[in-house]
Amino acid sequence: MLITFIKGLGVGSGLIIAIGAQNAFVLSQGVRKSHYLIIPAICSFCDAALIILGVSGVGTIVAMNPLLSNIAAFGGALFLFWYGLSSFRAAFKESSLEITDESKISLKAAILTTIGVTLLNPHVYLDTVVLVGSISAQFNDKYIFGAGAASASFIWFFSLSLCGKKLAPLFKKPGAWKILDGFVGITMWWIAVTLIIGVL
Repeated sequence: MLITFIKGLGVGSGLIIAIGAQNAFVLSQGVRKSHYLIIPAICSFCDAALIILGVSGVGTIVAMNPLLSNIAAFGGALFLFWYGLSSFRAAFKESSLEITDESKISLKAAILTTIGVTLLNPHVYLDTVVLVGSISAQFNDKYIFGAGAASASFIWFFSLSLCGKKLAPLFKKPGAWKILDGFVGITMWWIAVTLIIGVL
């Protein structure tokens, strides 16, 4: 049972720890000390819910529906283009970007954007529902495997957010903010382009 959990933890970590829209957003808000506990909690719970669906066998149904996949890809690409544009606009602002209450987004915006970068990205369904779901079928204790994969999400997102918070002093310099916002914008647009290319 413990071995199965550890294997799930390993698979989950391998799928999550990669540069992506979700990770970039969590890191950028962690640096801003903006809702740095709520944002990783939403990411983690969304991943856990999707992993449960995958382990339950829903992944096979999603993978066999090309129309659903295409709609999700275009919707996700549009959202990522919009968010990337917002990041580029922030990167080219001439004003100093200090870590203040004014620089933080509202709780409502944080929740909606977190849900957007999580659920409007088709890759999250491929990773959690399809891949984790498929791999879990190899184990008798597939829900233990799923629990390990879900635990990886909680560990990673909270670590990323809290590490971002620790890096906040570095980002008191406007130049550092510009680099971070530019990095986030490039990441969002790159993922959006890959989504559209995948459909076409």
